[in-house]
Amino acid sequence: MHWFSPRSSGYTGYLTNRTVNGQIAQAHNGATIVLEHRFYGFSNPLPDLSVESLRLHTIQQAIDDLEYFANNVKLPFPGGDQVGPDKAPWVLVGGSYSGALTAFTNVNKPGLFAASWASSAVVESITDFWAYFEPIRQHMPQNCSLDVQAAITRLDSILTGKNQTAIDALKASFGMEDVVHLDDFAGALKYNLYTWQDLSPGRDASVFYDFCDALEVVNGVNAGPKGRGGEYALAAWGKFWTDGYYADTCGDLDAETCLGSYNANDTFWTSTDVNNDYRSWSWIVCTEMGFFQESAPLGYPTIVSRVLQPAYDERTCQQFFPAAFPRLTAPQVERTNFAYEGWNLHTKHLYFGNGQRDPWLYSTVSSPFTYVPDTPEQSIGLSAGGFHCSDLITSFGVSDASVLAVQKKGLAAITRYLAEWKPAQSGAHHY
Repeated sequence: MHWFSPRSSGYTGYLTNRTVNGQIAQAHNGATIVLEHRFYGFSNPLPDLSVESLRLHTIQQAIDDLEYFANNVKLPFPGGDQVGPDKAPWVLVGGSYSGALTAFTNVNKPGLFAASWASSAVVESITDFWAYFEPIRQHMPQNCSLDVQAAITRLDSILTGKNQTAIDALKASFGMEDVVHLDDFAGALKYNLYTWQDLSPGRDASVFYDFCDALEVVNGVNAGPKGRGGEYALAAWGKFWTDGYYADTCGDLDAETCLGSYNANDTFWTSTDVNNDYRSWSWIVCTEMGFFQESAPLGYPTIVSRVLQPAYDERTCQQFFPAAFPRLTAPQVERTNFAYEGWNLHTKHLYFGNGQRDPWLYSTVSSPFTYVPDTPEQSIGLSAGGFHCSDLITSFGVSDASVLAVQKKGLAAITRYLAEWKPAQSGAHHY
Protein backbone atom coordinates (compact mmCIF):
# COMPACT_ATOMS: atom_id res chain seq x y z
CA MET A 1 0.00 0.00 0.00
CA HIS A 2 3.03 2.28 -0.19
CA TRP A 3 2.98 5.57 -2.09
CA PHE A 4 6.08 5.32 -4.26
CA SER A 5 8.02 8.03 -6.06
CA PRO A 6 6.68 8.48 -9.60
CA ARG A 7 10.19 9.42 -10.76
CA SER A 8 11.66 6.10 -9.72
CA SER A 9 8.68 3.76 -10.14
CA GLY A 10 7.23 4.47 -13.56
CA TYR A 11 4.10 6.25 -12.36
CA THR A 12 4.05 8.31 -15.55
CA GLY A 13 1.43 5.83 -16.79
CA TYR A 14 -1.01 7.78 -14.66
CA LEU A 15 -0.58 10.65 -17.12
CA THR A 16 -2.12 8.58 -19.92
CA ASN A 17 -5.44 6.96 -20.78
CA ARG A 18 -4.07 3.63 -19.61
CA THR A 19 -5.58 4.83 -16.32
CA VAL A 20 -8.84 6.48 -15.31
CA ASN A 21 -6.85 9.67 -14.64
CA GLY A 22 -6.06 9.88 -18.34
CA GLN A 23 -9.54 8.79 -19.34
CA ILE A 24 -11.04 11.63 -17.29
CA ALA A 25 -8.62 14.16 -18.79
CA GLN A 26 -9.23 12.89 -22.32
CA ALA A 27 -13.00 13.07 -21.94
CA HIS A 28 -12.96 16.61 -20.54
CA ASN A 29 -10.02 18.18 -22.42
CA GLY A 30 -7.94 18.31 -19.28
CA ALA A 31 -4.32 17.95 -18.24
CA THR A 32 -2.98 15.24 -15.92
CA ILE A 33 -0.56 15.71 -13.04
CA VAL A 34 1.23 13.13 -10.89
CA LEU A 35 2.07 14.73 -7.55
CA GLU A 36 4.69 13.30 -5.20
CA HIS A 37 3.72 13.19 -1.51
CA ARG A 38 6.01 14.86 1.01
CA PHE A 39 8.58 12.49 2.56
CA TYR A 40 8.34 10.05 -0.35
CA GLY A 41 10.99 9.92 -3.03
CA PHE A 42 13.08 13.05 -2.65
CA SER A 43 10.20 15.42 -1.82
CA ASN A 44 11.42 16.25 1.67
CA PRO A 45 11.14 19.59 3.47
CA LEU A 46 14.08 18.49 5.64
CA PRO A 47 17.16 16.47 4.59
CA ASP A 48 16.48 13.25 6.52
CA LEU A 49 13.79 10.94 7.90
CA SER A 50 14.57 11.47 11.56
CA VAL A 51 11.72 11.72 14.06
CA GLU A 52 12.30 15.48 14.20
CA SER A 53 11.78 15.70 10.44
CA LEU A 54 8.87 13.25 10.34
CA ARG A 55 6.86 15.36 12.76
CA LEU A 56 6.14 17.37 9.59
CA HIS A 57 4.78 14.20 7.97
CA THR A 58 1.07 14.03 8.82
CA ILE A 59 -2.16 13.45 6.97
CA GLN A 60 -3.20 17.04 7.55
CA GLN A 61 0.03 18.43 6.15
CA ALA A 62 -0.39 16.24 3.07
CA ILE A 63 -3.91 17.64 2.60
CA ASP A 64 -2.59 21.17 3.02
CA ASP A 65 0.07 20.42 0.39
CA LEU A 66 -2.65 19.48 -2.09
CA GLU A 67 -4.46 22.74 -1.42
CA TYR A 68 -1.30 24.83 -1.72
CA PHE A 69 -0.24 23.11 -4.93
CA ALA A 70 -3.62 23.53 -6.60
CA ASN A 71 -3.86 27.19 -5.64
CA ASN A 72 -0.30 28.16 -6.55
CA VAL A 73 1.08 25.94 -9.32
CA LYS A 74 1.82 27.49 -12.70
CA LEU A 75 1.53 24.70 -15.21
CA PRO A 76 3.88 24.62 -18.23
CA PHE A 77 1.46 25.37 -21.03
CA PRO A 78 -0.20 28.54 -22.37
CA GLY A 79 -2.55 29.86 -19.72
CA GLY A 80 -1.08 27.48 -17.16
CA ASP A 81 -1.00 30.28 -14.60
CA GLN A 82 -4.76 30.77 -14.89
CA VAL A 83 -6.07 27.32 -14.08
CA GLY A 84 -6.40 27.36 -10.31
CA PRO A 85 -9.40 25.51 -8.84
CA ASP A 86 -11.31 28.79 -8.66
CA LYS A 87 -11.03 29.18 -12.46
CA ALA A 88 -11.01 25.59 -13.74
CA PRO A 89 -12.42 22.37 -12.32
CA TRP A 90 -9.82 20.09 -10.74
CA VAL A 91 -10.33 16.34 -10.24
CA LEU A 92 -8.42 14.59 -7.46
CA VAL A 93 -7.69 10.87 -7.98
CA GLY A 94 -5.93 8.51 -5.58
CA GLY A 95 -5.70 4.84 -4.69
CA SER A 96 -5.09 3.00 -1.41
CA TYR A 97 -3.63 5.47 1.13
CA SER A 98 -3.79 8.22 -1.49
CA GLY A 99 -7.40 7.17 -2.05
CA ALA A 100 -8.04 7.79 1.63
CA LEU A 101 -6.19 11.10 1.33
CA THR A 102 -8.50 11.98 -1.56
CA ALA A 103 -11.57 11.33 0.61
CA PHE A 104 -10.04 13.10 3.61
CA THR A 105 -9.31 16.16 1.46
CA ASN A 106 -12.96 16.29 0.44
CA VAL A 107 -13.91 16.28 4.12
CA ASN A 108 -11.26 18.78 5.21
CA LYS A 109 -11.30 21.11 2.18
CA PRO A 110 -14.86 20.86 0.85
CA GLY A 111 -15.27 22.34 -2.60
CA LEU A 112 -11.54 22.67 -3.34
CA PHE A 113 -11.78 19.92 -5.96
CA ALA A 114 -14.73 19.80 -8.33
CA ALA A 115 -14.74 16.00 -8.30
CA SER A 116 -12.76 13.18 -6.73
CA TRP A 117 -12.17 9.46 -7.36
CA ALA A 118 -10.97 7.41 -4.37
CA SER A 119 -9.93 3.86 -5.29
CA SER A 120 -9.51 1.21 -2.56
CA ALA A 121 -9.55 4.12 -0.13
CA VAL A 122 -8.61 2.99 3.40
CA VAL A 123 -10.76 5.61 5.12
CA GLU A 124 -11.29 3.82 8.45
CA SER A 125 -8.06 3.70 10.46
CA ILE A 126 -7.83 0.45 12.44
CA THR A 127 -5.08 -0.67 14.81
CA ASP A 128 -5.70 -4.44 14.77
CA PHE A 129 -6.39 -4.86 11.07
CA TRP A 130 -6.64 -8.65 11.11
CA ALA A 131 -9.33 -8.42 8.43
CA TYR A 132 -6.65 -7.64 5.84
CA PHE A 133 -6.46 -11.40 5.41
CA GLU A 134 -10.22 -12.04 5.18
CA PRO A 135 -10.64 -11.35 1.45
CA ILE A 136 -7.58 -13.52 0.85
CA ARG A 137 -8.97 -16.38 2.95
CA GLN A 138 -12.35 -16.14 1.25
CA HIS A 139 -11.26 -15.73 -2.38
CA MET A 140 -8.07 -17.77 -2.68
CA PRO A 141 -8.56 -21.33 -4.04
CA GLN A 142 -10.80 -23.14 -1.55
CA ASN A 143 -8.52 -26.13 -1.03
CA CYS A 144 -5.52 -23.86 -0.45
CA SER A 145 -7.48 -21.72 2.02
CA LEU A 146 -8.59 -24.73 4.05
CA ASP A 147 -5.09 -26.20 4.04
CA VAL A 148 -3.45 -22.95 5.14
CA GLN A 149 -5.95 -22.68 8.00
CA ALA A 150 -5.25 -26.30 8.99
CA ALA A 151 -1.48 -25.80 8.69
CA ILE A 152 -1.63 -22.70 10.91
CA THR A 153 -3.66 -24.59 13.53
CA ARG A 154 -1.01 -27.31 13.55
CA LEU A 155 1.84 -24.77 13.61
CA ASP A 156 0.32 -22.91 16.56
CA SER A 157 -0.12 -26.10 18.52
CA ILE A 158 3.63 -26.65 18.20
CA LEU A 159 4.72 -23.05 18.82
CA THR A 160 2.59 -22.72 21.97
CA GLY A 161 3.61 -26.12 23.33
CA LYS A 162 6.55 -27.05 25.52
CA ASN A 163 8.31 -29.46 23.15
CA GLN A 164 11.42 -27.52 22.16
CA THR A 165 12.59 -30.35 19.91
CA ALA A 166 9.38 -30.10 17.90
CA ILE A 167 9.68 -26.29 17.71
CA ASP A 168 13.27 -26.51 16.48
CA ALA A 169 12.31 -29.14 13.89
CA LEU A 170 9.46 -26.95 12.64
CA LYS A 171 11.71 -23.91 12.17
CA ALA A 172 14.34 -26.07 10.46
CA SER A 173 11.74 -27.42 8.03
CA PHE A 174 11.37 -23.85 6.73
CA GLY A 175 15.11 -23.17 6.72
CA MET A 176 14.60 -20.76 9.62
CA GLU A 177 16.35 -22.59 12.44
CA ASP A 178 18.43 -19.45 13.09
CA VAL A 179 15.39 -17.28 13.81
CA VAL A 180 15.50 -16.62 17.55
CA HIS A 181 11.97 -15.35 18.29
CA LEU A 182 8.88 -17.40 17.50
CA ASP A 183 6.84 -14.36 16.49
CA ASP A 184 9.47 -13.50 13.86
CA PHE A 185 9.22 -17.07 12.54
CA ALA A 186 5.42 -16.95 12.46
CA GLY A 187 5.49 -13.46 10.97
CA ALA A 188 7.69 -14.56 8.09
CA LEU A 189 4.95 -16.91 6.90
CA LYS A 190 2.75 -13.90 6.17
CA TYR A 191 5.06 -13.14 3.24
CA ASN A 192 3.35 -15.85 1.18
CA LEU A 193 -0.06 -14.33 1.88
CA TYR A 194 1.06 -10.80 1.07
CA THR A 195 1.73 -11.89 -2.51
CA TRP A 196 -2.08 -11.90 -2.94
CA GLN A 197 -1.73 -8.13 -3.29
CA ASP A 198 0.50 -8.82 -6.29
CA LEU A 199 -2.76 -9.60 -8.07
CA SER A 200 -3.20 -5.81 -8.08
CA PRO A 201 -2.39 -3.69 -11.15
CA GLY A 202 1.18 -3.84 -12.41
CA ARG A 203 2.34 -6.66 -10.12
CA ASP A 204 3.46 -10.26 -10.72
CA ALA A 205 0.52 -12.53 -9.85
CA SER A 206 2.33 -15.84 -10.26
CA VAL A 207 3.99 -16.08 -6.84
CA PHE A 208 0.78 -16.52 -4.86
CA TYR A 209 -0.45 -19.32 -7.09
CA ASP A 210 2.97 -20.96 -7.03
CA PHE A 211 2.56 -21.07 -3.24
CA CYS A 212 -0.88 -22.68 -3.45
CA ASP A 213 0.30 -25.15 -6.09
CA ALA A 214 3.08 -26.23 -3.73
CA LEU A 215 0.45 -27.18 -1.15
CA GLU A 216 -2.19 -28.65 -3.44
CA VAL A 217 -0.61 -30.16 -6.57
CA VAL A 218 1.06 -33.59 -6.41
CA ASN A 219 2.35 -35.19 -9.62
CA GLY A 220 0.30 -32.76 -11.65
CA VAL A 221 -2.94 -33.54 -9.81
CA ASN A 222 -4.70 -30.81 -7.84
CA ALA A 223 -6.22 -31.67 -4.47
CA GLY A 224 -9.99 -31.77 -4.11
CA PRO A 225 -11.97 -28.87 -2.60
CA LYS A 226 -11.16 -30.01 0.97
CA GLY A 227 -7.41 -29.90 0.40
CA ARG A 228 -4.82 -32.35 1.72
CA GLY A 229 -4.95 -31.63 5.46
CA GLY A 230 -2.86 -29.66 7.91
CA GLU A 231 0.00 -32.12 8.38
CA TYR A 232 0.67 -32.43 4.66
CA ALA A 233 0.15 -28.70 4.03
CA LEU A 234 2.56 -27.61 6.76
CA ALA A 235 5.26 -29.93 5.47
CA ALA A 236 4.67 -28.80 1.87
CA TRP A 237 4.77 -25.16 2.99
CA GLY A 238 8.18 -25.74 4.55
CA LYS A 239 9.44 -27.45 1.41
CA PHE A 240 8.24 -24.48 -0.66
CA TRP A 241 10.46 -22.24 1.48
CA THR A 242 13.52 -24.45 1.37
CA ASP A 243 13.17 -25.23 -2.36
CA GLY A 244 13.73 -21.62 -3.33
CA TYR A 245 11.43 -19.14 -1.63
CA TYR A 246 13.87 -18.54 1.23
CA ALA A 247 16.74 -17.87 -1.17
CA ASP A 248 14.55 -15.55 -3.27
CA THR A 249 13.55 -13.66 -0.13
CA CYS A 250 16.80 -13.54 1.84
CA GLY A 251 19.57 -14.29 -0.64
CA ASP A 252 22.77 -15.18 1.21
CA LEU A 253 21.63 -13.71 4.55
CA ASP A 254 21.12 -15.97 7.53
CA ALA A 255 17.53 -16.23 8.71
CA GLU A 256 17.89 -14.12 11.87
CA THR A 257 19.55 -11.27 9.96
CA CYS A 258 16.94 -11.41 7.21
CA LEU A 259 13.76 -12.09 9.19
CA GLY A 260 14.51 -11.08 12.78
CA SER A 261 12.97 -7.86 14.07
CA TYR A 262 14.57 -7.53 17.51
CA ASN A 263 17.92 -5.95 16.58
CA ALA A 264 17.30 -2.27 17.18
CA ASN A 265 20.81 -1.40 15.95
CA ASP A 266 20.27 -2.83 12.48
CA THR A 267 20.46 -0.12 9.79
CA PHE A 268 17.02 -1.23 8.56
CA TRP A 269 15.64 0.38 11.72
CA THR A 270 18.11 3.20 12.26
CA SER A 271 18.76 4.64 8.79
CA THR A 272 17.21 8.08 8.32
CA ASP A 273 18.23 8.51 4.68
CA VAL A 274 15.62 10.09 2.42
CA ASN A 275 13.86 8.11 -0.32
CA ASN A 276 12.98 5.28 2.08
CA ASP A 277 9.29 4.70 1.35
CA TYR A 278 8.99 1.96 3.96
CA ARG A 279 10.13 4.23 6.79
CA SER A 280 7.88 7.07 5.65
CA TRP A 281 4.84 4.79 5.44
CA SER A 282 5.69 3.21 8.81
CA TRP A 283 5.54 6.66 10.40
CA ILE A 284 1.96 7.17 9.23
CA VAL A 285 1.07 3.62 10.31
CA CYS A 286 2.59 4.09 13.77
CA THR A 287 1.21 7.56 14.40
CA GLU A 288 -2.16 7.90 12.67
CA MET A 289 -3.53 4.88 10.80
CA GLY A 290 -2.50 1.57 12.36
CA PHE A 291 -3.32 -1.30 10.00
CA PHE A 292 -1.28 -3.91 11.89
CA GLN A 293 -1.99 -7.16 10.08
CA GLU A 294 -2.16 -10.01 12.57
CA SER A 295 -4.17 -13.16 13.25
CA ALA A 296 -7.94 -13.26 13.33
CA PRO A 297 -9.55 -13.11 16.78
CA LEU A 298 -10.75 -16.27 18.46
CA GLY A 299 -13.98 -17.44 16.91
CA TYR A 300 -12.86 -16.58 13.38
CA PRO A 301 -10.89 -18.88 11.08
CA THR A 302 -7.35 -17.61 10.56
CA ILE A 303 -4.66 -18.04 7.93
CA VAL A 304 -2.15 -16.24 10.17
CA SER A 305 -0.58 -17.60 13.35
CA ARG A 306 -2.32 -16.51 16.55
CA VAL A 307 1.15 -15.93 17.99
CA LEU A 308 0.95 -12.60 16.12
CA GLN A 309 -0.88 -9.80 17.95
CA PRO A 310 -0.80 -5.98 17.53
CA ALA A 311 1.91 -5.60 20.19
CA TYR A 312 4.31 -7.30 17.75
CA ASP A 313 3.99 -4.39 15.32
CA GLU A 314 3.76 -1.75 18.04
CA ARG A 315 7.20 -2.95 19.11
CA THR A 316 8.53 -2.40 15.59
CA CYS A 317 7.31 1.21 15.85
CA GLN A 318 9.66 1.51 18.82
CA GLN A 319 12.43 -0.03 16.73
CA PHE A 320 11.96 2.50 13.94
CA PHE A 321 11.23 5.56 16.06
CA PRO A 322 12.50 5.18 19.64
CA ALA A 323 12.46 8.95 20.21
CA ALA A 324 8.74 9.05 19.42
CA PHE A 325 7.75 5.79 21.14
CA PRO A 326 9.80 5.18 24.30
CA ARG A 327 7.15 2.59 25.28
CA LEU A 328 4.58 0.51 23.43
CA THR A 329 2.03 2.96 22.10
CA ALA A 330 -0.97 2.28 19.87
CA PRO A 331 -1.53 4.57 16.85
CA GLN A 332 -3.99 7.42 17.36
CA VAL A 333 -6.62 5.91 15.09
CA GLU A 334 -9.56 7.37 17.02
CA ARG A 335 -8.20 10.87 16.45
CA THR A 336 -7.75 10.19 12.74
CA ASN A 337 -11.27 8.79 12.37
CA PHE A 338 -12.71 11.75 14.25
CA ALA A 339 -10.82 14.29 12.15
CA TYR A 340 -11.65 12.77 8.76
CA GLU A 341 -14.82 10.85 9.67
CA GLY A 342 -13.69 7.33 8.69
CA TRP A 343 -16.60 5.15 7.64
CA ASN A 344 -18.96 7.96 8.67
CA LEU A 345 -17.70 10.46 6.11
CA HIS A 346 -20.29 12.07 3.92
CA THR A 347 -19.29 14.65 1.38
CA LYS A 348 -20.12 15.80 -2.13
CA HIS A 349 -18.79 14.97 -5.58
CA LEU A 350 -16.79 11.94 -4.43
CA TYR A 351 -16.68 8.52 -6.11
CA PHE A 352 -15.37 5.37 -4.39
CA GLY A 353 -14.18 2.42 -6.46
CA ASN A 354 -13.59 -0.84 -4.55
CA GLY A 355 -12.98 -4.53 -5.25
CA GLN A 356 -14.27 -7.50 -3.27
CA ARG A 357 -10.94 -9.34 -3.62
CA ASP A 358 -8.93 -6.43 -2.25
CA PRO A 359 -7.19 -7.29 1.06
CA TRP A 360 -7.80 -3.68 2.16
CA LEU A 361 -11.57 -3.98 1.56
CA TYR A 362 -12.47 -4.04 5.26
CA SER A 363 -11.11 -0.53 5.82
CA THR A 364 -13.01 0.96 2.86
CA VAL A 365 -16.60 2.21 2.68
CA SER A 366 -17.50 -1.18 1.15
CA SER A 367 -16.40 -3.06 4.27
CA PRO A 368 -18.79 -5.79 5.43
CA PHE A 369 -18.29 -4.33 8.93
CA THR A 370 -20.15 -1.12 8.11
CA TYR A 371 -22.83 0.33 5.86
CA VAL A 372 -22.17 3.43 3.78
CA PRO A 373 -24.97 4.23 1.32
CA ASP A 374 -24.35 4.72 -2.38
CA THR A 375 -25.80 8.15 -3.16
CA PRO A 376 -25.64 10.46 -6.18
CA GLU A 377 -23.41 12.87 -4.24
CA GLN A 378 -21.10 10.19 -2.84
CA SER A 379 -21.25 7.27 -5.23
CA ILE A 380 -19.75 3.82 -4.65
CA GLY A 381 -18.80 1.10 -7.14
CA LEU A 382 -17.88 -2.40 -5.97
CA SER A 383 -16.54 -5.00 -8.40
CA ALA A 384 -16.78 -8.73 -7.69
CA GLY A 385 -13.55 -9.38 -9.57
CA GLY A 386 -11.62 -6.34 -8.43
CA PHE A 387 -8.38 -6.40 -6.45
CA HIS A 388 -6.45 -3.48 -4.95
CA CYS A 389 -6.96 -0.33 -7.07
CA SER A 390 -8.06 -2.39 -10.09
CA ASP A 391 -10.54 0.28 -11.11
CA LEU A 392 -7.74 2.79 -11.74
CA ILE A 393 -6.22 0.73 -14.56
CA THR A 394 -7.92 0.69 -17.95
CA SER A 395 -6.76 -2.82 -18.87
CA PHE A 396 -8.38 -4.33 -15.77
CA GLY A 397 -11.71 -3.15 -17.10
CA VAL A 398 -10.96 -4.82 -20.42
CA SER A 399 -10.28 -8.17 -18.73
CA ASP A 400 -13.03 -8.10 -16.08
CA ALA A 401 -16.62 -6.99 -16.72
CA SER A 402 -17.26 -6.14 -13.05
CA VAL A 403 -14.26 -3.79 -12.98
CA LEU A 404 -15.41 -2.21 -16.25
CA ALA A 405 -18.83 -1.56 -14.69
CA VAL A 406 -17.17 0.21 -11.74
CA GLN A 407 -15.06 2.30 -14.13
CA LYS A 408 -18.07 3.28 -16.23
CA LYS A 409 -20.04 4.21 -13.14
CA GLY A 410 -17.14 6.31 -11.88
CA LEU A 411 -16.58 8.09 -15.18
CA ALA A 412 -20.28 8.92 -15.35
CA ALA A 413 -20.19 10.24 -11.78
CA ILE A 414 -17.17 12.46 -12.54
CA THR A 415 -18.94 13.82 -15.65
CA ARG A 416 -22.01 14.57 -13.56
CA TYR A 417 -19.97 16.30 -10.85
CA LEU A 418 -18.02 18.42 -13.34
CA ALA A 419 -21.28 19.56 -14.96
CA GLU A 420 -22.28 21.07 -11.60
CA TRP A 421 -19.05 23.04 -11.17
CA LYS A 422 -19.03 26.85 -11.50
CA PRO A 423 -16.11 29.30 -11.24
CA ALA A 424 -15.63 30.71 -7.79
CA GLN A 425 -16.72 34.15 -6.73
CA SER A 426 -14.64 36.15 -4.22
CA GLY A 427 -12.20 33.30 -3.69
CA ALA A 428 -14.84 30.75 -2.64
CA HIS A 429 -15.32 27.43 -4.40
CA HIS A 430 -18.79 26.69 -5.75
CA TYR A 431 -20.58 23.76 -7.29
